[in-house]
Amino acid sequence: MILVLEKTITPEQKERLNQELRKENCIIKEIIGVEETILGVVGKISRDIRYYETFPGVSKAIPISKPYKLVSRELHRDASVVMVRDVAVGGDRLVVIAGPCGVEDRTRTLDIARAVRKHGAVLFRGGAFKPRTSPYSFQGLGEEGLKILAEVREETGLGIVTEIVAPSQADLLVKYVDLLQIGARNMQNFELLKTVGRLGKPVLLKRGLANTIEEWLMAAEYILSEGNEQVILCERGIRTFETYTRNTLDLTAVPIVKKLTHLPIIIDPSHATGIREKVCPMARAGVAAGADGLIIEVHTEPEKALSDGPQSLYPDQFEQLMRDLYVIAPVVGKQVDFRYLEKAEALRKPIGKAQSPAKILYHGVPGTSGHKACAQYFGTQTPMESFTSYRNIFQQVMEDSACLGVAPVENSLTGSIHENYDLLLEYDVKIVGEIALRIVHNLIGFPDAKIEGLNKVYSHPLVFEQCREFFNQHPSWDLIAVKDTVAGVLRVKENNDPKEAAIANQEAAELFHMSILKKGIETTPRNFTRFVVIAREDFFTGPKDKTSVIYSVSDNPGALHETLKIFAEKQINIVKLESRPDPNKPWQYLFYMDLEMDLENENNLDILETLKNKTEFFKLLGNYQKGPQAIT
Repeated sequence: MILVLEKTITPEQKERLNQELRKENCIIKEIIGVEETILGVVGKISRDIRYYETFPGVSKAIPISKPYKLVSRELHRDASVVMVRDVAVGGDRLVVIAGPCGVEDRTRTLDIARAVRKHGAVLFRGGAFKPRTSPYSFQGLGEEGLKILAEVREETGLGIVTEIVAPSQADLLVKYVDLLQIGARNMQNFELLKTVGRLGKPVLLKRGLANTIEEWLMAAEYILSEGNEQVILCERGIRTFETYTRNTLDLTAVPIVKKLTHLPIIIDPSHATGIREKVCPMARAGVAAGADGLIIEVHTEPEKALSDGPQSLYPDQFEQLMRDLYVIAPVVGKQVDFRYLEKAEALRKPIGKAQSPAKILYHGVPGTSGHKACAQYFGTQTPMESFTSYRNIFQQVMEDSACLGVAPVENSLTGSIHENYDLLLEYDVKIVGEIALRIVHNLIGFPDAKIEGLNKVYSHPLVFEQCREFFNQHPSWDLIAVKDTVAGVLRVKENNDPKEAAIANQEAAELFHMSILKKGIETTPRNFTRFVVIAREDFFTGPKDKTSVIYSVSDNPGALHETLKIFAEKQINIVKLESRPDPNKPWQYLFYMDLEMDLENENNLDILETLKNKTEFFKLLGNYQKGPQAIT
């Protein structure tokens, strides 16, 4: 059952309630939300649940209708994120696990690991123990294979995923493995499920060949009931009458599971299809369906593989798949981050003179696009702090080398956000990264509200501009500006008027338990906002392929042309060029420019020097790795 607690409940009242529940030998899980705190209670309760409503501080008692309790959304409304080393499965960044079906030898395994690491995988799969249909097939290298996997982790930084096939292997595997896999054939091996539930390691639970979704979730319940909440579900195809592919990939499982449980779900298109040429299309489809990640078989020489060669991608095919996902992911609110592990390592180290851990600054509150940009670029594990103005963010970043800021600079519909370009000129900070975030605007109100009955809508002024065509259809509405989108939703909720609505993203609606009256009201679905990451000094190592600069030229004919000619002659692409008034010189202009190059690379220093010589004022804003581009 679920016990909803009153806001006024005292610690003493809560402890008395817990004591009563412990008498029933219940599992008690406290979940603190934005608006209410609940106790999830699992076990055989002898009393009528209405008895617990008599306790001081208890608002109401609600039975859990599903046979699975701990994995249910009824008990845990927010989606869970499972950490595998530095990798967050279930967050805003798409997680791709890649590697061979089985560990065959040291040299080949390391070659595969280097290839998938280079192209964007963040975890490495490889079986040391292989349950096979035939007793005469390759069964894996056992502990020797585990030692090779440990070497892969040491060299590449990739966390290790491998299968456990018997409870007796538990003590051995926990020494080597970061994510334990329960294969399809063992999904209902209940003793094995109990064992991994007690180990405390993250678990990847594959769906059985002929199991229903409910049976799959009940298997997960076994693991959680033993105290291990770190479970990732994996849809890997089910057995049907169709024989063209190895199995039938059940993509409907993704949205169904997302609704029924808080656990993250990934897709295994390799085992689902069994055919190399079908893996990439189904991987793309899985991401479009809302999967939190993929597990892909990759081999440098699949024709020589000892298991599952026909379904293993070549490294160049895996590279192309990752490039495709890089473009697709933002459409469904996620990102493929090719620098995932480097960022995690950089953020883990104390930085600056004070040797403090990194902190990310953003404008707004949780639920706004600034917060979402932080989560997609850095993950939610790094401490974040909200600010009420962008100027305060720039000031804090300049004063504290341990702080990084995230600020929007342009939108694909409404253009540049000039305030932040001016702050880039004013403050001595550098752009160290960027991210393009797809913006979906939703009309949000009360569940029983009707669009025809609305008369007021709250949101940020830029949001109104991005939804101009929608509002042209409702000219009688009053559009009321607020400081950010979440503030608009909060205003509607506080006013408790069904004739009022707000525009914000889905997260804001969920945060305040409001309803989406109409989804996607932006003028075009190609609505992206580009955010830049700022720091006082270079924060990330590695290759850079984009540069931002500001400069001015003399008031002579052809002066601007002379600077542009530098890049034309070198075949360097200018992706943005915009003029802004010089705040210190009336009727004089500065030029903001983004270039597809690293202007401070030693091979380009002559270009940098030539550009400086042809300008009156020059400031290099930063060299960094470009982010995913908006869909065109």
